[in-house]
Amino acid sequence: MKPAIKPFLLIFLLLALPAAGENDDLAQVKEQELEEVRERISSLKQSMDAASSQRDKVTGELQAAEVSIAEKRSRLRDLERERAFTEKRRSELDRKVAANEAELDREIEHLGQQLRAAHMSGDQEQLKLLLNQKDPATLGRLMVYYSYLNDYRSDNIDTVSDRIRELASLRSQVAAEEARLAQIAKTRYAELSRLNNAQEQRKTLLATLRARISNEGQEIDYLAAQEKDLARLIAELTSILSDYPISSENPFSEHKGRLTWPVAGNLLHDFGQPRVGGGLRWNGVVMAAPRGREVRAVYHGRVVFSDWLSGLGLLVIIDHGDGYMTLYGYNETLMKNAGDWVAPGDVIATVGDSGGQQRSGLYFEIRKGTQPVNPRHWVTRTPGS
Repeated sequence: MKPAIKPFLLIFLLLALPAAGENDDLAQVKEQELEEVRERISSLKQSMDAASSQRDKVTGELQAAEVSIAEKRSRLRDLERERAFTEKRRSELDRKVAANEAELDREIEHLGQQLRAAHMSGDQEQLKLLLNQKDPATLGRLMVYYSYLNDYRSDNIDTVSDRIRELASLRSQVAAEEARLAQIAKTRYAELSRLNNAQEQRKTLLATLRARISNEGQEIDYLAAQEKDLARLIAELTSILSDYPISSENPFSEHKGRLTWPVAGNLLHDFGQPRVGGGLRWNGVVMAAPRGREVRAVYHGRVVFSDWLSGLGLLVIIDHGDGYMTLYGYNETLMKNAGDWVAPGDVIATVGDSGGQQRSGLYFEIRKGTQPVNPRHWVTRTPGS
């Protein structure tokens, strides 16, 4: 038998439970805080975009092109899901049509047998029964059987009529699904055309950008400016989030060495490796992976940034509390918005080559405050293991 709860403990638990009204008030406060976080981060992003455009017009144009590409890829992904759903729906309807046609054939055959039997017995079946039977009991039973037979014929005719109406409705639904598929195909073709145009624009912008930073000195300056942008973003986010701290019973710091990589891929650049000319070093790792592969959060947290940033392209930053953040860059599309809560393994983006990259992959970084730390000391598990 379980021990009874002590009276003072029961009173404590009851006092600790908020009333329904208090729950509503708390939810409103949390929603207001969330909106404040979004507004402050949005203002920060606008300020950074303005500064970046003043420094480099081509970078601003690259941002617009890559954001447009991401939107079109998201639209194409939605269209593909809609097409798959519609295809499945049409297949189900086709099976129903086939089943109903087979059932209709059986019902028509049964009805035909009854009509042939009625024709063989002549038009005066009840009169023949009356004239040919001398035993009243036998006559009564035969009349009842005859009544049942007529009822069955009537039900048979009603069933055939219902089947015909149901088939007409199903065929109408099939036609509607086929029309929807045709419209999806038309929309997808138009979206692909717009995507190709946006990709050509991006290609031209990248060629212009690379021509401008073709020598090593200019490339170092360009990368240093991007790193400065990221450092400013992290510092500003840290300041904003200090007003809205995350608390957890299982702090991020306690999972060092036990986290799972956000994507399966091959290591291209390691933490601390020198970049161009050795003047800069990688603050995270770059993993080569196929375009469109899902990128997953490594731990619980709140998305604090989900937008484009020079050098990192479409970037997701997750605040895990206790000063820890994880960064996921170079994405093709973003699946979460600032303010969203995530759990380990949640899909937050898809692998891409945004930020002007020449091949698809994921940039992954961990920061404690404003300082980058080696992800390989924290993340050891491969996805699916």
